[in-house]
Amino acid sequence: MSRLHSTQRLPQPTRRQLLLGAASLGASSLLAACGGGGGDSADDGTASAASFTSGPISGFGSVIVGGVRFDDTLALIVDEDGNRATRGDLKLGCVIDVDAGRIDRAEARAVALRIMLGGALVGPVGAVDTTASTLTLLGQSVLVTTSTVFDAAISGGLAGVTAGNVYEIHGLFDPANNRFVATRIAPKTGATEYRLRGVISELDTTARTFKIASELINYAGVPNADVPSTLANGQFVRVLLQTTQVNGAWVAIRLRHSVRTFEPRPDVHVEGVITVFTSAQSFEINGLVVDATNASFPDGTAGVVLGARVEVEGAIVNGVLVATKVEMEDRRDRGRRGLEFRGEMGNLDTTAKTFALRGLTIWYGGTVTYGNGTEATLANGKIVEVKGVISADRTRVEARRIEFK
Repeated sequence: MSRLHSTQRLPQPTRRQLLLGAASLGASSLLAACGGGGGDSADDGTASAASFTSGPISGFGSVIVGGVRFDDTLALIVDEDGNRATRGDLKLGCVIDVDAGRIDRAEARAVALRIMLGGALVGPVGAVDTTASTLTLLGQSVLVTTSTVFDAAISGGLAGVTAGNVYEIHGLFDPANNRFVATRIAPKTGATEYRLRGVISELDTTARTFKIASELINYAGVPNADVPSTLANGQFVRVLLQTTQVNGAWVAIRLRHSVRTFEPRPDVHVEGVITVFTSAQSFEINGLVVDATNASFPDGTAGVVLGARVEVEGAIVNGVLVATKVEMEDRRDRGRRGLEFRGEMGNLDTTAKTFALRGLTIWYGGTVTYGNGTEATLANGKIVEVKGVISADRTRVEARRIEFK
């Protein structure tokens, strides 16, 4: 993946942040040494976390999800399989889960203890349809919207995606249309394994094969102990694959079902797609069962259906999200809404009027207002706060305001 890097001057953590971070890292390390941890469980040293937030990254300074700014300075960052990741892996549009301390709602801030990267597909693109704004990856249909973020290495948005090349796509599964809605697309050069997720069909437990969309998966090489005992047609799974097919089938390295456990949290905010629907008061989002019996519905309940994109607030009790509020989330124009980023400038190009900020390209060639300085004040190493919108081709941020810190 092509990334822009800049050396970032981090704020000094408070004593409370140090204690929380040390507790999180220490407990997580202990669990890993004992064979615990992993992406399917929240039991990895964050049992004392007060809040849980899930959704795409919508800004930086440190990491913004669901309108809350999470200080990720000391957070343990992992992927779904428990492998360590870094702050540099947190990109605009990546779907993440955040276990954090208490959220200060007045300031919309919290200290992140653990951040899990998830929701990604990795593999070769089969076809690109710029008219329908879709592509296929390992047989899965992927919808590209106006809020989908493209890595800076992709020129021209969807038209810059090349069939046959390998990409990493972050997104949310839409069961009503049996497709993914992309939140971020980036090239993935040198991939040693592919990642696929979706709904099982044509399961053959004798041949140990099944299909996800059009793709045949052979899981004969996966140890029995690692195969979900409840494996069945209609189940949503994620599969790690070898990069070469054998006899027309993709060879599974690892197989996981979508069932996850969620620790009690008094403060929860989840953005996503309704994947299982019984009624407006009973559904699932991002694998989390929601009880909305006593919730408020500011946008009404008519739009709360299978495949709807919603934001849910409440508390996790006995593994269930007891909702206090359910809102509809219209992302079609979200990419043109205000985004916020804070960090140290790098790669300043005064001719192109761009600079790098935490892996993003910021363009300041339009109408920009400045705080505590002017355009002439821009320089590598300066700490700035940028407010802006995603460009039309979704490869950079167009600054509307730049404030020097």
